[in-house]
Amino acid sequence: MTRTVIESKTKTALIGFDQPFCVIGERINPTGRKILNEELERGDFSRVEADAIAQVAAGATVLDINSGAVFSNKMAEDPRYADNNFVEPTLMKQLVECVQAVVDAPLCIDSSVPGALENGLAAAEGRPLLNSVTGEEERLELVLPLVKKYNVPVVAISNDDTGISEDPDVRFAVAKKIVERAADFGIPAHDIVVDPLVMPIGAMATAGHQVFTLVRRLREELGVNTTCGASNISFGLPNRHGVNNAFLPMAMGAGMTSAIMNPVALPVNAKAIAEKKEAIMAAGIILPEDMDDETFVTLFGMGSTKARPGKEMEAIRAANLLMNQDAGGANWIAFNKPAGTGGGAAGGRRGGRRGRG
Repeated sequence: MTRTVIESKTKTALIGFDQPFCVIGERINPTGRKILNEELERGDFSRVEADAIAQVAAGATVLDINSGAVFSNKMAEDPRYADNNFVEPTLMKQLVECVQAVVDAPLCIDSSVPGALENGLAAAEGRPLLNSVTGEEERLELVLPLVKKYNVPVVAISNDDTGISEDPDVRFAVAKKIVERAADFGIPAHDIVVDPLVMPIGAMATAGHQVFTLVRRLREELGVNTTCGASNISFGLPNRHGVNNAFLPMAMGAGMTSAIMNPVALPVNAKAIAEKKEAIMAAGIILPEDMDDETFVTLFGMGSTKARPGKEMEAIRAANLLMNQDAGGANWIAFNKPAGTGGGAAGGRRGGRRGRG
């Protein structure tokens, strides 16, 4: 039975056909997050710490750490900052050390810069997952030696020098090539986690069917674990959570064993609360003067003022239960306990190794 082992200093995460679905938290990534990018440029890692704790509390098993920041202000002062090969290696080391100081989850080191990958591997305690290698020849020759040197598992993305093919047979062939090339370096198939590349369903009507078919082939013919960027499937669509909630259990049923995703439902911000209250008052509804914001957003179906597990996490845990990957339903019961009664995952560092799925 294929199992991919990922470790921090104190914890082990298993990705496997016989394991609960592995959630790899994606939020420590400055790409597309302007405020986070600006904070990192100033050397402020407080949001990184908060994101790490919130994701683990929401149920993330592994945390992805991406160092792809653009330091525009520093770039204006020093042209070296225009080069990611200069920025990312130092930043990656800082991010890894920062996250390890506040949580004990295993890590996924994520960068397109080889120097950043190596710095992340060197700084990480335990056995992190490396993200990623593709079928491009140059990338294979750069990344696979690092995988072998540090004895870590790696995400293999199914594109090569020709780009991303819409033909699932081509993407399978690229994955097979990577698995075979890894074997040449002495890297076993159980240390390869293939990303078959999920296309947006809004742009390609067959995207869901394609990935389900691909995942089955990857499991049955190559014997490898799989992952994906879970939210890609719903890109550009309304009610993306609704699509994601259907996609993830279906992908799990097809054999997918992990996903890189956001496990956290973000808090409702003060501006949204104020606008909703204004609209309610304009409709002639009188609110109790002592109603707090959490009661208000709950009453009007806006979510919560606190970070909490997202609806996708509910779908994953329900699927684990239905697929008999939740012994006695313990995780499902704990997940649905009211706050303050011992339910849910807790963040922070704790001693003692235990398996997590």
